[in-house]
Amino acid sequence: MPTENFKKELFSQFGTIAKALSNGHRLELLEFLAQSEQSVEDLAKATKLTIANTSQHLQALRRCGLVDTRTQGHRVIYRLTDDEVMKTVRCIQKIAEKNLNKVNDLIDSFLTSKDSLEPVTCNELLKKVEQESVTVLDVRPQHEYLSGHIHSAINIPLDDLENKLSLLSKDQEIIAYCRGAYCMLSYEAVSKLRSLGYEVRRLEEGYPEWKSLESKLN
Repeated sequence: MPTENFKKELFSQFGTIAKALSNGHRLELLEFLAQSEQSVEDLAKATKLTIANTSQHLQALRRCGLVDTRTQGHRVIYRLTDDEVMKTVRCIQKIAEKNLNKVNDLIDSFLTSKDSLEPVTCNELLKKVEQESVTVLDVRPQHEYLSGHIHSAINIPLDDLENKLSLLSKDQEIIAYCRGAYCMLSYEAVSKLRSLGYEVRRLEEGYPEWKSLESKLN
């Protein structure tokens, strides 16, 4: 194969990954799968897509090796093939933040308006956890928490927050986290807890980024 044809074919293959990631629904599905492996039915419910549409998107992601499957009875369970998938998604998000005004307008309107304070980075939280100086609050659904969470974090899903305030102290800073930088759960939790007099900040990113940091340190 001539050199120029080799390069064209190689970049064509690279393009299949970019094509698979060029759909917002698929990026959202990957964010959910970064929390825990899940069935088509559960992912359809989480993303408010039809089961048929969800399945089509997942198959497109599987064809280029971004997700894998296993069977559980009659159900097909999807998972990310590796952590590099979400690193790629995060790069897309950062480039979009840097270059697309619409992205920043949306962030300002829906996220910054709920929490304008500087968030805590994963490295900062690591130090605070080691010093046992904060309460780490995971506001994701329980099944995501059980699949993996920050060490010492307590799980109070956002919908249960008002009923379980007794588990939180106003004498210690609370750091809330959820799925990632654009997940509304931690923003909603921070807004609610601040209105009730708690000292609370938000983790800058989410559990997948924390897991990536831990893997580098171990």
